[in-house]
Amino acid sequence: MNIRLLAIGKTDNKALQTLIEDYTKRLSFYVKFDLEIIPDIKNVKNLSETQQKEKEGDLILSKIGPTDHLILLDENGKTFSSEGFSDFLQKKMNSGIKSLVFVIGGPYGFSETVYQKAQGKVSLSEMTFSHQMVRLFVIEQIYRGFTILKNEPYHHR
Repeated sequence: MNIRLLAIGKTDNKALQTLIEDYTKRLSFYVKFDLEIIPDIKNVKNLSETQQKEKEGDLILSKIGPTDHLILLDENGKTFSSEGFSDFLQKKMNSGIKSLVFVIGGPYGFSETVYQKAQGKVSLSEMTFSHQMVRLFVIEQIYRGFTILKNEPYHHR
C-alpha cells in the first residue's frame, strides 16, 4: 500500500520542516509515503469562504485517482488511540487498498464535493492545531502506527 498526505500551502517554519522530513524518512522504511503540497490559492481576499473551499476542493480532487482511498483530517472525524490508529492502518492494508490518501484541508475545511468523495474522516484531537503542525502530527502518527504493527519499541505500551 502507498500512503500520501495532501496539504494546502507550504510550511514556513524551518524547525517543523526538519521534523517533517525526519519522520518522512523514518516512515519510508515501512511504507511508500509521499507528502504533496498543494500551493495556496492566490487572491483569497476576493473570495468568500465557500468559494475558497470550492477552489481548494477542485485542487484536492485533481490529485485523487479513481482507486485512491480518501481520508479527510477533519475535526468531526473519528478519533483513535495510537493503537487504534495502527489497527485502522492494518485494516486498510488488509482490504487491498493500493493508495491511502490523507488530506489536510485549507483554513476553512473542505468543500461539499470533497466530503462526498471521501471514504472516511479522522480527527487528531478535539483541539485545534495549525495546518503546519498537523502535517507533523499525522506523519508521526502514521510512523507510530507502523512501529506498533511491527512491535517495535518506539511506542511504549
